[in-house]
Amino acid sequence: MTDSFIIAFSTYSRIPMPKADWNEKSMKYAMCFFPLVGVVIAFLELFIWRLAGFIKTYNMITAFFLLLVPVAVTGGIHLDGLFDTEDALHSYGDREKKLSILKDPHVGAFAVIFGVMYMLGAFALATEIDIEALIAVCFSFVISRELSGLSVVSFPKAKKDGMVSEFSDSADKNVKTVLLAELVVTVLCMFLFYIFGNIELAYPAVTLAAAVISFLRYRYRIVPQFGGTTGDLCGYFLCNCEFLILFSNILVWKIMDLR
Repeated sequence: MTDSFIIAFSTYSRIPMPKADWNEKSMKYAMCFFPLVGVVIAFLELFIWRLAGFIKTYNMITAFFLLLVPVAVTGGIHLDGLFDTEDALHSYGDREKKLSILKDPHVGAFAVIFGVMYMLGAFALATEIDIEALIAVCFSFVISRELSGLSVVSFPKAKKDGMVSEFSDSADKNVKTVLLAELVVTVLCMFLFYIFGNIELAYPAVTLAAAVISFLRYRYRIVPQFGGTTGDLCGYFLCNCEFLILFSNILVWKIMDLR
């Protein structure tokens, strides 16, 4: 189990980890620990927020560091998937062409266009964030990884080789159940936190709704275009899920502020 934890963090984060034996046994439950990377990001986001409040930085500086945390922790692995998938989707080619674009290490025009829009949009939204919305966004880092993990072990695969297929083939049959249980616990904790914190329940409600919408779009709109999921598509989903949750919570905050 320790090796599974190490493999999950070694694969999906830049956090230094000791060596582990990459074998079928150690990879069985690796995906169960993937959401813990989101937990680390969430705590770092809250730390940055408290530090920024203590030294009284400008909103733009705080937003920059809030945006930097997930990139620094993950090494940008999910953004790479976002960029590659945008290139593939906007090629409007057939399935084989889209899959070949995902393999291409070169950056295309659409990756740059939509990647820049994504980063600027997330930065602009982060300049408007408050603590209630930030807490929901922190939960999103965990929820998005739980849903992404579920897609790895549940969705058809576009390729027989690659990281996603390797993790899926090695995963124990109980991994899906574990990830579902983790998701339920995370959502319950999110709602309980807002209930006992006497904070508007609109925040966790829109967070859950945004996550569901992102996941359904991913499963029924994006995955069929590629004949299954891939590592890049998982990164694409994760980034879009977190962005939509951020956008939804800022929108809720603005509506609350108008009241």
